[in-house]
Amino acid sequence: MPTAIHRRVDALRAGRDPTFVARLGSGWAVLGERQVLPGYCLLLPDPVVPTLNALAGDARAAFLADMATLGDAVLAATHALRINYAVFGNLEPALHAHVIPRFHDEPAGFRTGHPWAYDWGASPAFDAERHRELQGRIHAALGHAA
Repeated sequence: MPTAIHRRVDALRAGRDPTFVARLGSGWAVLGERQVLPGYCLLLPDPVVPTLNALAGDARAAFLADMATLGDAVLAATHALRINYAVFGNLEPALHAHVIPRFHDEPAGFRTGHPWAYDWGASPAFDAERHRELQGRIHAALGHAA
């Protein structure tokens, strides 16, 4: 059964996903559809697989390395304090990694909590115009021509 991850990867392959940041060796770096924290990204594998455990050897190592590389780029582009990484797959049963910048100026009640404590539905939606510059900074930090 195709998931939202499958549909998004199909759109990325066709050049129809405006959240595109970069094509990495293991998949696609995209900005999150909700920018709960500025620079929130996902890494979507290509081809899509159900879980991290479905990848073996070099493919698994490549995905995890790309996740960390995306985190390095988000850190550089946003000047975040740190990056949180999460791989769940509970809601969308296809592998995808969340790369979430954390900032020293987050509200005190959220700063040390998990990012799912925020109201994601009330967070700014991705907007191609509004997020173009941030998208470009992350893209450039990944070493790709903007």
